[in-house]
Amino acid sequence: MTEQLVLPFTIEPMTLADLPAVVAIERASYSMNWPMRAFEYELQHNQFAHYFVLRTFLSHPPFNLSSLAAPDKSQPGPRSPVPGLASTDMPVIIGLAGFWLMADEAHISTIAIHPDWRGLGLGEWLLLHLLDAAQTLGAAIATLEVRPSNHTALALYQKYRFEQVGRRPRYYSDNDEDALILTTPALALPDYQAMLAQHKVALFQRLVKI
Repeated sequence: MTEQLVLPFTIEPMTLADLPAVVAIERASYSMNWPMRAFEYELQHNQFAHYFVLRTFLSHPPFNLSSLAAPDKSQPGPRSPVPGLASTDMPVIIGLAGFWLMADEAHISTIAIHPDWRGLGLGEWLLLHLLDAAQTLGAAIATLEVRPSNHTALALYQKYRFEQVGRRPRYYSDNDEDALILTTPALALPDYQAMLAQHKVALFQRLVKI
């Protein structure tokens, strides 16, 4: 993709070598997280699974760039101003995402960003990648489950026209919270594709400033 020549980020298929970083981000993101063996199974044996990692060549996030996003004080991690953005020759994994392709439905199973890199639009960048990949692989719609208390995620999904189609009572065993079942309109609809293209351009213009 041409944006990878400009952006200091790249999205690539997940490999077994990525799993230590992937599991660390999962643990920092979710109270109910997958162990490494679950990811190993997904990558090696689940023919329906498609997982990706988000890498950056930047050595630290740009928290001094208020035009991009204000720091999320609810998230752990250093929040000191950054005088300049240094790059590194070894890209670092700062996010992950994936879905299962079942018949013509892409079920999004996870999207997670390292706590130090949240608030910049990178989770949205991963979501866009998943929706593009899902349609390329033949999915007609995308679905997912989300906690009603996850207002940040809900706002993102509503932006991309996910609608609630069901509810799973006491789905999350850590606190017995329900799960909302959300689904997109048909991915191939011209107006939906136009919306995706519009959001992608806007987000690219935001990320390229980093």
